[in-house]
Amino acid sequence: MIKQLKSKTTFTRNVFVPGLILLLLLSLVCALFPEETDRALTSIQTAIYQNLSWTYILLVSFFLIFQLILAFSKVGDIRLGADNSEPQYGFFSWIAMLFAAGMGIGLMYYGVAEPMSHYVEPALPSSTVNAAKEAQLATFFHWGLHAWGIFSLMGLILAYFSFRYKLPLAVRSGLYPLLKERINGPIGDVVDVFTLVSTFFGIATSLSLGVVQLNAGLVHLGVLNESSLLFQCIIIVVVTSAAIASTLAGMNKGVKRLSELNLMMTIVLVVFVLLIGPTTFLLSAFSEGIGNYVNQFTDLTFKTFAFEKDGRAWFTNWTVMYWAWWISWAPFVGLFIARISRGRTIREYVLAVLFVPSLFIFLWMTVFGNGAIWIDQHQAAGALSKLAGNADILLFAFFEQFPLGTPLCVLALIMIVVFFVTSADSGILVMNSIASGNKTNAPKWQNTFWGMLLALISIALLSIGGIRSLQTMTLVAALPFGLIMLILSICLFKALRTDELYRTAKIPYGSRTWDGRHWRERLQLILTFSQKQDILRFISEKVRPAFEELKQELSQNGIDAQIIESHKDKLFIELTIPHDQIWNFRYGVAAEKRTVSDYLIEDNNTPDVENGVQYVPVTYYSDGRMGNDIQYLTREEIIADVLREYERYLSIIADDDKSMMFVDKKNIAEQSATQTNK
Repeated sequence: MIKQLKSKTTFTRNVFVPGLILLLLLSLVCALFPEETDRALTSIQTAIYQNLSWTYILLVSFFLIFQLILAFSKVGDIRLGADNSEPQYGFFSWIAMLFAAGMGIGLMYYGVAEPMSHYVEPALPSSTVNAAKEAQLATFFHWGLHAWGIFSLMGLILAYFSFRYKLPLAVRSGLYPLLKERINGPIGDVVDVFTLVSTFFGIATSLSLGVVQLNAGLVHLGVLNESSLLFQCIIIVVVTSAAIASTLAGMNKGVKRLSELNLMMTIVLVVFVLLIGPTTFLLSAFSEGIGNYVNQFTDLTFKTFAFEKDGRAWFTNWTVMYWAWWISWAPFVGLFIARISRGRTIREYVLAVLFVPSLFIFLWMTVFGNGAIWIDQHQAAGALSKLAGNADILLFAFFEQFPLGTPLCVLALIMIVVFFVTSADSGILVMNSIASGNKTNAPKWQNTFWGMLLALISIALLSIGGIRSLQTMTLVAALPFGLIMLILSICLFKALRTDELYRTAKIPYGSRTWDGRHWRERLQLILTFSQKQDILRFISEKVRPAFEELKQELSQNGIDAQIIESHKDKLFIELTIPHDQIWNFRYGVAAEKRTVSDYLIEDNNTPDVENGVQYVPVTYYSDGRMGNDIQYLTREEIIADVLREYERYLSIIADDDKSMMFVDKKNIAEQSATQTNK
């Protein structure tokens, strides 16, 4: 039986086995000792938040700024895949899937609750002029560009190394520029185990929010008499069963269609509430809110409340907690976004992932958050603000203020269920991908296994009260993973720099006009990594004869030319035409030392390389420019190249607008001083 199971699995033993053991062990500790575990983890979390909150701020700020620089630089044109690859999914389907995985249930849970909480208890009560406006700004900040910057960066790293470098879609692949082949060893296994465990617990804690809110909504509507653990367990079983069915249907059917359905219902709901609510106020608030967000963006990005003691508790309880929460979700969301982003350019990917979901979330938070505050002020006589501490039912209480309150609540419950399923099914796919090293054609029972395990552990922790400990553990693990993301960013920068050098590399100078003659001789040159003696022979047999022939021809035309040569410390030869008031014309050839890549040296099917270095003949000119590798040029082609440069030199000097660049200022000054002394 074990042998049969082993033959029908794609699980990577070094990741799956320790990951599963760690999952069960941590869940068991949280279940058996919930209070003790929560107390210990809370003390660690408090210490981190109080002493290292600035670390979160700088990390998240760097993640966002780094990606914007990449998007607007030359590397923004690089595709996540081959240069001719096309996006795997249409834009709407792509946005729908990343939106459902990125925020999901959180939008339903915090859409009204967070703005109302900031309205009731602002960061700095004594200095707040307009509490509703400040509440909107804080919500935009926590759910906008910075949050999506974390998800986007993780997805970009994974997609780039997977689709561009053909590495597994795993966090370990992002360390390739640093570790090379060692990513397949123990270090890579540890990284993937950590990612697997944090992904599992992040999904489990998020789903607990959905279960509690769904249960509270049914009680609020009178479907249930009271919150029931039994019913919460039934919800988990039903939803995870639907999620498993969705994964078995495949990415292009189940996950894609559910995500599109979810986004369409979200659009319908937000537009409906916008139209039947205080429409003019909400649209005005949306416009002003974006302006306020842009205006305060820099201050918000780096603000740590170092000079406002009254706001530090709010800062750690909200901003730092959110940054930790989003970082803890980064492996899961990043892996999923990467999986669906093949074929897009880095610029398209970054700008779309950052701005499209953020703008929609801004509209959502304005319609629901500012709408709830407006109704609380003008219709509900403060009834909604009194429920600010009860986020489970606040959304339903808000809907009841509208004429079609009950249908809206029913639609909201349906959306919570669909969000629940889309978060779970994308999580199941990601966990299976991590545990199997992104192998294709994984057996269907593996997705079923992860769904059942997710349901069982969630039910067990919900029953015993260990969910809170699990949430705290996830947040504590965010700091080390944030530092890992920083290292991954450096690796990405290094890889992109190499990619850009490769993309912009030109055909060797001597091959641009080559007509294919003497190809056997050319092949021998290509397969030879020249040493100094080879360059010396090249100079003696080709460069010097070319220079001497040119010198003779120039002399017959009344132009004096000189040949300077050195074989000592620096091997070079130079043809010089001296002048009095302008720079001398110089065309030189020097031996340039270059290091040969270890990959080429160690490969068995490549030319032999001595000492890991090679020397190439590279030209240099009057203006200090380094020229080209001319090792493939013949004597006649070298003469032609010198004449091209000499023609360029004379044409620039002949142009009055450009000639000043070639004036020999030092020589003119010396001549002027000599004349003055006379």
